[in-house]
Amino acid sequence: MKNSSTSRKILRSYTVSTVSIALVLFILGSIGYAMHNIFRSAEGVREGVVMLVELKDGLSESERDSLSSAIAADSIVANIAFVSKEDKLADEQFRRAFDVDIKEVLGTNPLPDSFDVTLSAAAADSLALATFVDKTRAMAEVTNISYPQSTLEQVHSVLDTMQLLLILFGGAMVVISVVLLNNTLRLTIYSRREAINTMKLVGATRWFIIKPFLSRSALQGLVAGIFATLLFVGALFGLDHTLPQLALLEQVEIVAITTAAMVIAGVVVSVLFTLFAVNKFVNMRSNNIHLY
Repeated sequence: MKNSSTSRKILRSYTVSTVSIALVLFILGSIGYAMHNIFRSAEGVREGVVMLVELKDGLSESERDSLSSAIAADSIVANIAFVSKEDKLADEQFRRAFDVDIKEVLGTNPLPDSFDVTLSAAAADSLALATFVDKTRAMAEVTNISYPQSTLEQVHSVLDTMQLLLILFGGAMVVISVVLLNNTLRLTIYSRREAINTMKLVGATRWFIIKPFLSRSALQGLVAGIFATLLFVGALFGLDHTLPQLALLEQVEIVAITTAAMVIAGVVVSVLFTLFAVNKFVNMRSNNIHLY
């Protein structure tokens, strides 16, 4: 009866610890996946700012191509597109805004040819951006440069602050999770302290005692990782069904990396923390085994 009761307690302890590990892995994987998407969205916002570079009249196509190549060579430029004065005048939104045919009224098209320069995430560096603007403005073919400078600075400031807070939050969650995992596995090993002490008393070697615990912890971590993966994928399916515009399931590569990381982390963390905990009991004096 005593052995049966002890076996049930050990089984219950391993079950609880496996579920606890799985939930912690699920939380960490979800946070990592969410942070990746937030950072990716932030980079998209950074790269969504367009700078208008107005050109002199009468530039030949070869001159425009040469100027375009010179501007696009800078790392601060994500994309560059030529917009002719005719295209601007024919734009439907522009025509609705003025409600008159400007060319007919003035007898000529006053709008300049220009480049729409989409800035990259490197524009977050205000010094690099100012250098690029000064260099481009100094080009003989350029007449004017305009972009939402104050808005751009505010956007980068907000995004930088948000990313810093997310990193701090993610780091805090990792520390908390590691502490929880460590305590969970130590309690699991604590329930087997009598068996460890018995093996020590009969002369078992250190590796003989540790090996079965490591094997079981590796299996426990694998099961926990798989369970966490199922929870994670299930949550993604639920969110994708509720909010299909997020397109969460389209990021197959990131989902695969996240799930694989959860399984690997489950095995590695379980084995390492179990090794530390078992080692502590192996090194402990037999008469102190109940004082832990």
